Amino acid sequence: MSEKVAFITGAGRGMGREIARKLTEKSMKIVVTDINLENADDTVSMLKEGGAEGIAIYCDVTKLESVQAAVDQAISHFGRIDVLVNNAGWDKIEPFLKSEPSTWKTIIDINLMGQIHTCKEILPYMVENGYGKVINIASDSGRIGSSGEGVYSAAKGGVIALTKTLAREMARHKLNVNCIAPGPANTPLFEEIGSYNEGIAAALQKAIPFRRLAEPSDIANAVAYFASEEASYITGQTLSVNGGLTMC
Repeated sequence: MSEKVAFITGAGRGMGREIARKLTEKSMKIVVTDINLENADDTVSMLKEGGAEGIAIYCDVTKLESVQAAVDQAISHFGRIDVLVNNAGWDKIEPFLKSEPSTWKTIIDINLMGQIHTCKEILPYMVENGYGKVINIASDSGRIGSSGEGVYSAAKGGVIALTKTLAREMARHKLNVNCIAPGPANTPLFEEIGSYNEGIAAALQKAIPFRRLAEPSDIANAVAYFASEEASYITGQTLSVNGGLTMC
């Protein structure tokens, strides 16, 4: 993957930052995008300390215009985008009947529309170059549902369906489009949404056969595989990374 360029959303911290770090191990240049530019800058500083090349770009995935500007800036700097990792996400855990339309919109805009926006803007460059790999981050909740995450589960289910459809449409161009469905992971987002119940992490660890939450590196390793040439004949697939919590 020498000289390949990866565009990663939500790469300012947590899982996205670890994905960026992992892909630099594969000699990739990284476009670190995030709605928090300070966090994105911190990620780039970390990458550069390791001898890697990257740039930080502000990107609000909920707004097509912001995605367009971010993609334009990335293309202007690196000249190409070879790998797209749709990592940006957000959730609020609460019973569906207590949730509000404003929350629904935010969840759908970030988790589903954000991935639609980036695919719409980046896939044409990949088609033109005759090469590209898209890795969408969904969730096991999108496959089996999750109490307290009704709209989030619906959005992530939409990501899985989007992945399969784009994989079919992009196959003629020899582009790979795959999806990773993490289980509960030890990330800043999990800490935020799990604060409503201090026992949630302990309960999940008991339910997971491997008896631990996923670490960001577990997800990053799966992303690196889908981004590699070893996965060149794999497309339209959803890979659960969950320690055996679900097996479907």
